[in-house]
Amino acid sequence: MSDKRFIDLAVEGVRDLAPYQAGKPISELQRELGIDDIIKLASNENPLGPSPKVIEVVKQLADDVGLYPDGNGFDLKRRLAEFHELPLQQITLGSGSDHILELIARVFLGEGRSAIISQYAFAIYAIVSKAAGATLRVANAFPEGHEKAYGHDLDAMFALIDETTRVVFIANPNNPTGTYASGQELKAFMDRVPKDVVVVLDEAYTEYVDAEDYTDGSELVKQYDNLILLRTFSKAYGLAGLRVGYALSNPVITDLLNRVRLAFNPNLLAQAAAVAALADREHMERTVALNREGMQQMQAAYEALGLKYIPSVCNFITVDVGDGKAVFDALLAQGVITRPLAPYGMPKHLRISIGTHEENQRLITALRKVLAR
Repeated sequence: MSDKRFIDLAVEGVRDLAPYQAGKPISELQRELGIDDIIKLASNENPLGPSPKVIEVVKQLADDVGLYPDGNGFDLKRRLAEFHELPLQQITLGSGSDHILELIARVFLGEGRSAIISQYAFAIYAIVSKAAGATLRVANAFPEGHEKAYGHDLDAMFALIDETTRVVFIANPNNPTGTYASGQELKAFMDRVPKDVVVVLDEAYTEYVDAEDYTDGSELVKQYDNLILLRTFSKAYGLAGLRVGYALSNPVITDLLNRVRLAFNPNLLAQAAAVAALADREHMERTVALNREGMQQMQAAYEALGLKYIPSVCNFITVDVGDGKAVFDALLAQGVITRPLAPYGMPKHLRISIGTHEENQRLITALRKVLAR
């Protein structure tokens, strides 16, 4: 059977999809260039790693990995219910929040239905929507020169809603731009959205935000029954390798998501690690403090280099380096991995994670060399 015939066998929504491009792994760069002294500032991981309490729990459970985990995730749900002051019946667990995005698409999207995203939004929203057979509509982001340049224009997104719309995806704050919508803006949007349209509020980076006008989405879930809130343990909690995410929503939506969620997600180690991570507030405080210091360090360096960057409330900064691909490649040669944003329609930009002070300084030194050529 020819390659073309296999493609024809695929469902229509999948045929034209391009796979998600993850950040370049350290091991891949080692194989390509034969270098070992590498830092990765491409995937917005926590440079401190997970809490020591997490490491201890994972070690204790090593002998139990031959057993299935609790398919209902009771201990983790109970801890999350206490954390958010919501009942267990409003929590859906997943192997990363992108897993839950797929569940949402399976439940609410399909042929003849549409989803709405913002320009420069997280790439997975488009992938899960198209794979489900839905029509994707993209609202223009705020333009350069606007006080929230590159951020979600909620009015523009609202204008795209029609009788076919079933899901609106909002990343708050947004990856890869680091921008956010205020609580007042979100509430005004939710008040206007038809009640039969599900709004997905993705707060993957919420732990890093200290803006006074930012609103915790778990409070909005209590006010709007057509809102699904997503959270992840991959970023500030440092559990990217274990893949743990969850959703908060009204009990009916939670039940629908769990009807298509495969059993035993997240896995045994991931569930226990997430419980331990939630219990270590000191580690989270250290994480946020390190990020705040690193943000100031990186911003000052970009300004000294004359580079424009998008103000960020996350653990990364997206910066205009002129030729994103060329600078990305040049930094790789110096053992520094960043994230080029051409797939997001931002070919001049790199998204650069905040690391430790030493990692940040190495990036700054390497970038200075590259730009001086």
